[in-house]
Amino acid sequence: MPFGIDNTDFTVLAGLVLAVLLYVKRNSIKELLMSDDGDITAVSSGNRDIAQVVTENNKNYLVLYASQTGTAEDYAKKFSKELVAKFNLNVMCADVENYDFESLNDVPVIVSIFISTYGEGDFPDGAVNFEDFICNAEAGALSNLRYNMFGLGNSTYEFFNGAAKKAEKHLSAAGATRLGKLGEADDGAGTTDEDYMAWKDSILEVLKDELHLDEQEAKFTSQFQYTVLNEITDSVSLGEPSAHYLPSHQLNRNADGIQLGPFDLSQPFIAPIVKSRELFSSNDRNCIHSEFDLSGSNIKYSTGDHLAVWPSNPLEKVEQFLSIFNLDPETIFDLKPLDPTVKVPFPTPTTIGAAIKHYLEITGPVSRQLFSSLIQFAPNADVKEKLTLLSKDKDQFAVEITSKYFNIADALKYLSDGAKWDTVPMQFLVESVPQMTPRYYSISSSSLSEKQTVHVTSIVENFPNPELSDAPPVVGVTTNLLRNIQLAQNNVNIAETNLPVHYDLNGPRKLFANYKLPVHVRRSNFRLPSNPSTPVIMIGPGTGVAPFRGFIRERVAFLESQKKGGNNVSLGKHILFYGSRNTDDFLYQDEWPEYAKKLDGSFEMVVAHSRLPNTKKVYVQDKLKDYEDQVFEMINNGAFIYVCGDAKGMAKGVSTALVGILSRGKSITTDEATELIKMLKTSGRYQEDVW
Repeated sequence: MPFGIDNTDFTVLAGLVLAVLLYVKRNSIKELLMSDDGDITAVSSGNRDIAQVVTENNKNYLVLYASQTGTAEDYAKKFSKELVAKFNLNVMCADVENYDFESLNDVPVIVSIFISTYGEGDFPDGAVNFEDFICNAEAGALSNLRYNMFGLGNSTYEFFNGAAKKAEKHLSAAGATRLGKLGEADDGAGTTDEDYMAWKDSILEVLKDELHLDEQEAKFTSQFQYTVLNEITDSVSLGEPSAHYLPSHQLNRNADGIQLGPFDLSQPFIAPIVKSRELFSSNDRNCIHSEFDLSGSNIKYSTGDHLAVWPSNPLEKVEQFLSIFNLDPETIFDLKPLDPTVKVPFPTPTTIGAAIKHYLEITGPVSRQLFSSLIQFAPNADVKEKLTLLSKDKDQFAVEITSKYFNIADALKYLSDGAKWDTVPMQFLVESVPQMTPRYYSISSSSLSEKQTVHVTSIVENFPNPELSDAPPVVGVTTNLLRNIQLAQNNVNIAETNLPVHYDLNGPRKLFANYKLPVHVRRSNFRLPSNPSTPVIMIGPGTGVAPFRGFIRERVAFLESQKKGGNNVSLGKHILFYGSRNTDDFLYQDEWPEYAKKLDGSFEMVVAHSRLPNTKKVYVQDKLKDYEDQVFEMINNGAFIYVCGDAKGMAKGVSTALVGILSRGKSITTDEATELIKMLKTSGRYQEDVW
């Protein structure tokens, strides 16, 4: 034995080490042993070999998705269900994060790939291994692969659908054969659903020829065994965000009682909102400042990151949904996959009421795809005919459904004139209605000055329906939830406010009582330059100012810490271009002068108001032109440029203004200045966080 230890001593030492490890990890091990993974994960052997899994499960079609926020996953599942319903294919739909792809060339079936673009042309976080594999695949390594691809992106970003285009380029270089055209959804133009429908229709025609498919009338076949249960036990979810929070489980904590992660899309942290306040002084619009306390967890964030807030549905919308489908919210049910490659989408067993309130996206826009799937459940022949026509006519669908901001319940009530859709199975709703996903907010605090508290700034979506004067207002799910909390936390009589919807603030088993919400942090590349002397140009109207409040608080905290340490640090020029309608919605108006004093001349704020009475509308891009010489000089001196806010109008207008400034300042053509902007983006000196 090494080091002169005999066998007996070694055995004793090994036993002691094992005992220590078991003690240290006792909570993790206990949670692992107690967890019922069959309820929340695929019933799978854990095999990561993609070709083996396809073959062993007798699949004749493969759909892969790489998703950042859940949209690509949603469309991948829609496509998979249509292949099953119309062509009776045995489809496997899988997240690329869960598999290895060294055997991709041996997959014996056609593969559809749905991939979203994150940031400036990046692959989603979970697609790192997939990206690495295809980017390093040698010529001819994928010569057997036949695939089609649908990308999801935003044309306001420089590298529109960059991930899909990059994937297509490398797959082609490795010898793979693409069937049909590359689909490109454009969230920036608001056409994602119609882009998908057009691509899907064309791809289905290709697949009919390739696979000699005969189309049949769509018939729903569930992927799950649905069982009604009799009683609520501690293992029945009442809306807990993950199975970790069920009474039958024990959370993983360290010796100090701090809850341990990782905290992500599979498990959030239930964070107290310790403070909230209204930021607007107007009577018709609201913006809420919320402060989340992360000190009970091991979550760390960096200035510029995003906070994911997990919402629930408003009580009024839940009741409306239950009513149109004639569902009993008290019914307890369980789901078991009929296919080992299928995953249950949320914690089960649960109740119908909990699933509708916490797990399904019931307030979002309706797709023509869903209408097509619902035809088989139409309550009568007239409704069936209406559904059929609308599912095939995108223009009429836009007029009758989309323009009226209908959610699923709104649309079905409108079409059936109030008749119940009580033949729709709960399994269909679980598999066809999108899963509730977190909403992401730019963090408006600094991890240097608020180490364990995250600030979020959210404008409340609540406006009259532009097409139907007698309809309820159009509302945002999460922003109205945050406002409901703010009103309750500050003892405001909610009945005397214009709050359009109301929420169960206690949550399942009072898990959210005392103003708590499930959250996790999503990392971002939106970062201040590491050198504090580098000039910084920030452009953020409205709530686009949120990360820049964090940036400036970061610089204030940094400067104060340096002064305390006796260091004389010189900050580069930091200029913020901010815009609001008027002084009533000027966010954090009282804070900026204080920051300017503390930063001693290195911070300047330029404000544009677009709706002051008897005054011309002025936007941030106009102010950029007013400060053209200073902006040009800062860019020449190596300034980093940050843009946050509206993607459609503001971000494009800002880009155009900066192109003009560079063109005039350098005496070059507009095309040459545009190329310079692209170079700044590629090098990381021009960053956008837009929506």
